[in-house]
Parts: sequence; structure tokens; C-alpha cells
Amino acid sequence: MNMDGSARQIRQRIFWLVLRAFIVVVFLTIMLVLAAGGVAILNSSDFAPFDQVLIVNRLEGYYIGHGNWDGVAILFTPGKTTTFTENVAYLLDAEGRIVIDHCADDTDKIGTLYTPSTPGLTFDLKVDGEKIGSLVFDASTVPSRLRMVGGILLPVGLISVFLALLAAVVIILLSRRIVTPLAEVIAASHAVTAGKLDARVRVQGTQDLLLLTDSFNQMANSLERNDRERRDLLANIAHELRTPISAIRGRLEGVLDGVYPADETHISLALKANYILERLVEDLRLLTLAESHHLHFEKKEADLKALAAHGLEMFSAEAQEKDIQLQFLPAPGDYIATLDPQRTGQVIGNLIGNALRYTPSGGKVWLALEKTDTTITLSICDNGSGIPEADLPYIFNRFWRKDKSRARHTGGSGLGLAIAKQLIEAQGGSISAENLPKGGLKVKVTVPNG
Repeated sequence: MNMDGSARQIRQRIFWLVLRAFIVVVFLTIMLVLAAGGVAILNSSDFAPFDQVLIVNRLEGYYIGHGNWDGVAILFTPGKTTTFTENVAYLLDAEGRIVIDHCADDTDKIGTLYTPSTPGLTFDLKVDGEKIGSLVFDASTVPSRLRMVGGILLPVGLISVFLALLAAVVIILLSRRIVTPLAEVIAASHAVTAGKLDARVRVQGTQDLLLLTDSFNQMANSLERNDRERRDLLANIAHELRTPISAIRGRLEGVLDGVYPADETHISLALKANYILERLVEDLRLLTLAESHHLHFEKKEADLKALAAHGLEMFSAEAQEKDIQLQFLPAPGDYIATLDPQRTGQVIGNLIGNALRYTPSGGKVWLALEKTDTTITLSICDNGSGIPEADLPYIFNRFWRKDKSRARHTGGSGLGLAIAKQLIEAQGGSISAENLPKGGLKVKVTVPNG
């Protein structure tokens, strides 16, 4: 889905959402006004339903008692009835002639036929089902609170129109500041899903959208990097496996074709390549188990000083052959930590072997131990050429080599440091590397003390 399609769908959803909210608010406002107006009218002293029934009953009772409307004006004298009578417009007889004109019986309209000039309220007066007259209220006497409700509805209508315009403005602003950036994120996410991992979005919009777009770009960078590392890993594995497999195949084919005699020398060369292949496969298996947290560790109290001394002893012959001096400089004290001795010894061996590999003849490799109240740190140092600063963050990656042009027998498989990192971190420790001021590399392994 492209950005335009995403933006259009979002705008439509926002429009219908705002429209529904607007209709609900206007409807509730009108209902609230009508309900409040109804309560006000029902409680009004000049238009109460009970007063209506009372004056109608009194008029009908008066007619029953007197047989006509003569003298009925006494009911409309102030103090004789309720305040409802203050708004009485007309009392009419059965023929529609005016008997009372606004609480008075001496105006010019008395005795004339009532002709309404404006709509009003009319209550029929009956005795035994026969109409005896009418009680009429003209528009000028409609209670003030009823007029108040009508006066409120008009402003409500005007406010509703204003809110509609405001909602339109809000939708436009949302489209510019939110919809467009959000549509870009959606379109880019579809592109990433389709395999286009280089898709990115512009960092723009409100603070929340800035965080969203930046997080998306970081996620896309991570996916692209992981995909690149996966491809590199497959290529490196294929390359590393091809070398010993080709050596084994070439040697065996040479023996079968009679090029090489089937003697101990040529068979041992094939067997040596097989050992290399087996070691590479085992390293890959170990690294995979460590990265997936499926590697078993038998933790117990172990002496790091003894493990370091044993590691140096294992490489003493190789160091002597290369004319490299080995030193161990532990600070006084015990260095007991809870870890897997076999896995930790493997890490120390990998790091010492790596230091010897890149230390020139006549150089030096030394180990140092120090501790604090919470940690123990083992440092493996050499006075070789060190690592370029730009490469330091990557030396613990799989198949990384200091010299990319080195052959496998001189440059190693490129898995030693990666395995060391996984084994140490799986035991709650950490590993890091830095160049020494006078040249060479220092790798620090830090584990919890105790």
C-alpha cells in the first residue's frame, strides 16, 4: 500500500470519528437543554400543571354552582386563587364570547367573539361532557421559562454550526501534522514487510510522531543490519567449510587416481583437514547454543588464578616456539568466582591463543588479575600491533578477522572471540577490548566476585 492510499484511509477514519463524536455531543447537548427546560417549566410558579387543573376545576365548579358565568371575575381577584391566574388571557363562554379579559370583566372586549391574533394555549371547560366555555392563553402570556428554552435552542444551533466548522479545521490540521507522517510510517512498514529493508521515513510531526518515526528508522536499520549479517554469516560459513572439504576431497581423489600413494603422510593430511572441519562445526554448534541460551553450564566455585595459570601452561610450548614471552601478574589475594570452570577455561584459552597469533616474534603476552568488592577482572594483554579503532566494536562478531587476507591456518576461524563473548555473558559477566597506549591489545573479562 502506497503512502497516498494510507493517508486517504486514515483521513476517512478520522473524519467519521470526529463526525460521530460531534453528532453525539450536539445530541446530548440538545437533550440536556430540553430536559432542563422541561424541569424548569414543570417547576414554574406561573405555568404549573397542578395550577392548570386547579383553575379548570374551580371554573367548572363555579359554573355548576351558578349555572352561568355571572360574577366569575371573583375567582381572578388577586389573593383568591393561585398566581397562575395572573397570566390568564381570556375566559370564553360556550359560544366563544369573551367573559374575562386578562383577569378583568369590564373591558371593551367583554361579550365579543374571541378572535385569536396569535397562536396560544386553550383549555376546554366541560360539565357532564358538555362544553361550557374555554380558558385561553395567548402567545404574550406564554411563561417566560418556556420562552427561555426556545431562546437557548437557537444558541445551541449556532454553537453546533461553529463546532462543525471547528471539527473541519481540526481534521485539516490532523491531516497535515499527523496523518501524513503516520501514512509514511505505514507505507514504509509495508515496504519493509515486502523485503525492502532500506525503506526509511522522514523524522517529522509532533513529539510522539518524532519518537515513532525515529523508532521505526532504528528498527529498519537493525533489520537491515541483521539481514546483512545473516547473508555474511552464510557466506563465511560456506567459505570456511569449503576449504577443509576441498582439501579432504582433493587428497582422497589424488589417492584414488594414483596421483598420491595411500601412505601415512597423505592420509594424515586428509585427516588433519578433517580435524579442522570438525573443529569448525563444533565451534558453530557451540556458538549457536550459546546465542540461543541452550548451552548448559555447571557453575561452581572456581579459582580464576588457577584457570589462568593452566591456560598459560597449555600455550607455553607454542610461545617458546614463537619466541614470545608469557607473564602472569596477579595481585595478591584469592580470586574465587561462581562459574563453569570448563567453559571459562575455554574462554581463557581462546583469548591467549588469539594474543599469541597476533604477537610478533620476540613479543610478550601477559595476564593480570584484579578484583573489587563485586567483580573480578582478568586482563589478557599483548604488545602486538593492536586493532584499528574503527574495528574495535566489531571484533567480537562472528568470523571477524584482524587481517581479512589471512589464510585460515594463520588467521583462525574468526569464531574464538565471538564464542568467548557468549560464554562470559551467559555466566553474568562481560568482555571488552581496548588498545594499549604503547601498542598492543588488552581484552578484559569481568565476572561477579564470589
